[in-house]
Amino acid sequence: MLLPLAVAAVSAAPVPVGPGTHQPFYPPAEGPTSVPIAAFRMDATPVTVGAYRDFVLAHPEWQRGAPPAIFADEGYLAAWAGPADPGALDAELPVTGVSWFAARAYCRAAGGDLPTVYQWEFAADATADAPSGGREDPEALARILAWYGEGPGSSLHPVGRGRPSYWGLYDVHGLVWEWTLDFNSQLISADARDAGQEQNLRFCGAGALSARDVEDYASFMRFAMRSALGARYTTEALGFRCAYTP
Repeated sequence: MLLPLAVAAVSAAPVPVGPGTHQPFYPPAEGPTSVPIAAFRMDATPVTVGAYRDFVLAHPEWQRGAPPAIFADEGYLAAWAGPADPGALDAELPVTGVSWFAARAYCRAAGGDLPTVYQWEFAADATADAPSGGREDPEALARILAWYGEGPGSSLHPVGRGRPSYWGLYDVHGLVWEWTLDFNSQLISADARDAGQEQNLRFCGAGALSARDVEDYASFMRFAMRSALGARYTTEALGFRCAYTP
């Protein structure tokens, strides 16, 4: 049973996002090209090492080495000095090495859940001055693609640096990948007759053909990354933040 987290254990106070309308990168088949997004709240920053330490101290079942293998692979909190000790890691770094199961357990203990893909992408499309338009901003896209080229998570720094987005969100791009609730809900599968080439076709062929904008490489890379994940996977480049209903 998950106990509520103290407010102090949450990385940053959630900020209101939306309402609004989102144009999915992969529109629903034969459905509308835009979807309504109800107002929600979202952590202003990714969850930090310090906040996650507080969580595992309160919930020992999520300390390193405790979750069954079906809930977290061998990389879970591998950079930590001990089961509930991040050691020399800065408490304000984004926590990484956390599986989908563990991230969701944290968010539920905090009174929320992981954001859906639609919620995350809607929030991430904000610029510094407007609630949308990031996917059409050449300079912003160039910065995101340059970061993807370097490798997310390759140079971690404390959360909350730089200028927030229109919604008051920090580090949506430029720090770590982030888990979403339905990360695997929009897989683009190859034809079953070509099963041997499924991985090649999933995003190089069929994925591109069904995308809203085939030149939106930044979104394409995010969906490709999500498609490669399993819920028990952990990586040093993957963190998360939580979403909450109003």
